[in-house]
Amino acid sequence: MKKNNLSAIGSQGGASALVVLIMVLFFGGLLTLVIKVGPAYLDDLTIQEAIESLDGTDGLSQMGPARVRTLINKRLSVNNIRGFNAKDISVEKDGGLVVINVDYEVRNNFIRNLDTVVHFQHRYEMKGK
Repeated sequence: MKKNNLSAIGSQGGASALVVLIMVLFFGGLLTLVIKVGPAYLDDLTIQEAIESLDGTDGLSQMGPARVRTLINKRLSVNNIRGFNAKDISVEKDGGLVVINVDYEVRNNFIRNLDTVVHFQHRYEMKGK
């Protein structure tokens, strides 16, 4: 049976305090970034679902752009999307198709004078019943 070698145990070491501090700062910054930018992506997914749900709406191809924009605003209001500007939606008619373009950006304060900017751009072509 072997005896424990105390000198071998003393030579083993873990992460130094500096390495642990760097890891905490890195993962803390990454978590802060996710907390600041994540809601913008979740809101964008909700906006996409609200607009895609218009496809197949009765009389969509006969509606004017103002009426389509009103429908979109109602759906966004129901889904609690408040910071979105309706002017970022352009609605055009192309024959029997309704073309909806969404182009907007979200700015968030990250740390002091450092901001994050996320730009979203979507194009939808849909036809009503």
